[in-house]
This record gives sequence, C-alpha cells and structure tokens, in this order.
Amino acid sequence: MSGDLAAEISGNTQISVKKFSYRWTISNFSFCLGKGIKSPTFSTGANDKQKWYMNVHLNGMDEESRGYLSVFLGLLSSPKSPVWAKVQFGIINAKGEESQIMNSQSVIRFDQNQHWGFKKFFFRDFLLSTPCLLLPDDKFTLCCEVSVVKDCISISEQNMQPGIEIPRCTLVDDLGELWENSHFTDCCLVVAGQEFQAHKAILAARSSVFRAMFEHDMEESRKNHIEIHDLEPEVFKAMMDFIYTGKQPDLHSMADAVLAAADKYGLERLKVMCESALCRDLSVENAAHTLFLADLHRSVQLKTWTMDFITAHASEVFETLSWKTVVNSYPYLVAEVCVSLVSARGLFLDPLSPKCLKRS
Repeated sequence: MSGDLAAEISGNTQISVKKFSYRWTISNFSFCLGKGIKSPTFSTGANDKQKWYMNVHLNGMDEESRGYLSVFLGLLSSPKSPVWAKVQFGIINAKGEESQIMNSQSVIRFDQNQHWGFKKFFFRDFLLSTPCLLLPDDKFTLCCEVSVVKDCISISEQNMQPGIEIPRCTLVDDLGELWENSHFTDCCLVVAGQEFQAHKAILAARSSVFRAMFEHDMEESRKNHIEIHDLEPEVFKAMMDFIYTGKQPDLHSMADAVLAAADKYGLERLKVMCESALCRDLSVENAAHTLFLADLHRSVQLKTWTMDFITAHASEVFETLSWKTVVNSYPYLVAEVCVSLVSARGLFLDPLSPKCLKRS
C-alpha cells in the first residue's frame, strides 16, 4: 500500500440570514371585539420588496383555540417565493421587556398570501385580568422577530493534508457506565431494602449534602453504608442517573417526588427540570397541589407560574378538592393567592373572599 496521502476535497456552504423585528401596538385593547385584527404592512426597509403582516385573533381562530389569543405572521408579497424564515413572537410588558416568548423550532416555508403562527399563543382571560402587567394604558404590544434566509453560497476547497478529527467526548457515557455496572464502587446506599453500589467521590462532587455526610465523622462515612428512608427506589434511581450523567431522567408521573429528592440533596439543576415538567402538566385540578409543592421546596419559578395560572383560572381552581385542602391546611398560601388576584385584577378583597376562602 502506498504511503502517499490522497488529496482531500472539502466544501463550505454559507447561508446568509437577515434578521428584523416588528412591534405592533393595539390601542384601546379592552374595546376590541372577539375577531381577527390585521396589522399594518411592514418590511425590513424602504428598498425591500418583501411585504409582511401580522394577524391576531382575540378569542382563538377555531373551537380548539377558543379562550386563547392566536397570533400569526403572513407574507403578503415577495419578488421570490417561497421565503424561508424562523419566527419568534412575544408580548411587550409594562416594563418594556419582551415576555411570553414562543418561537418556531425549525425554518418555516412562507408562500405568498400564506401565514404561520400559534393558535394557542396566550390565555385571553389572563391577559385581560392583568392590565397593569401586559396592557399598560389599555395598549397591547406584540413583537415579532423574523430571521429570513437570503442567500446560500457554496465554496469548494482543496486541502492536500487530511484533517484530524477530534473524537466525541465520552465523559458522560463513561460515568454512566460506572453507575450502571457498579465498577470500582466504594459505598452502598440502601433504599427500601434495595442496595445500590456507588462512588463516594462522585456523590460528594455532585451533591453538597453527600459531601457533608462524607466529610464529617459520621457513622455512614465510617461504614460506607448509607440508609435512605424517605425515597422510593425508582425515585432514587432517577436522582442517581442525573448525578452521574447530568441528563434529565424520565419524570413521568414522579416529577413531584424527584423534586423533593433534588431539594433534599441540593441538586438545583434537577430541581428546575422537575419544575419545568410540573409546569408543563399544570391544570385546574392539580394547580393548588403544585402551588403547595413549589412553596414547600422553595421552587421560585414554579411558584410564580402556578400563581399566575391560578390567577387566570381562579373560579375553576377554587372548586377543586386540592384547593379546599390548601384552604384548610395552608391559609398563608390562600392569602398569597388573594393578594395576587387583587394585584392582577385591581379589585377589592371582599368580593373575592367567599370563594377564595371556601372550606370543605
């Protein structure tokens, strides 16, 4: 076999993207009827012949999206069609900041006189019940950021020397394999009678609670045998999978239990993963219980989202059994919800009290 190196041919494709944003303010928003409103036509500049528009439906555009604001971006005209672009929508709040952001995960094809957007962009009732936050001076402002694909340039290159490919980092896989196969373990954790072999150094590096346990002259540290009494085996395994790999475990039906474990062992990133899962599953039926969990485990983001949800669906949440449990056992949370309602709706406390404080 010859030792001569064959020439390596390579290429480079550069995709040019032009970005622009558009703010659309609707004045006297509380007087708008429940139908679609179209924005003025806009473009990226005086010489740009691409013409765009925005559309908002104030009570959804069909039965499925009723109760939501539906938001769309449309291509009115373009010298070249189709146009490919990524889109991001947001609401400008009273502080002038963009919030409630939603964006396309992939590039969208826009043909002339066609539009794309979100049918369930934002709860209509929550928007109308929080004028001080999202409707300053009865003005509603939407922001649309667009990234348009302009050009695609391909360049051929020839390199006489072969490149050196750097292997993918396998650190996460290697640590996960140590855990899964119990290689070189030096401690045993017992959960509900089940034994799990682990590595003190990894536990101490990832959790301040485990580190304190091993640093001090505790019985667990001397015997390398740790009894864990308040976790179920599947919850403990989900937590350990995260400790060794940093990956989000399967939180289906046990995000609340993993949240408690993450809080106990000082795993802040895992806590936020659980908060996100609980937030995605938020409903009228579980909102009160989720508020209790968020408060118990000092989950600030989850508590804020849940409080906003309850404020937007107060009349429905106050009829649930879980809310009656909160009323009977956690009156300080009831007080916080009432204050949030007063702040959001600009009402006096008295009209809210009978339902807000209703006991079982």
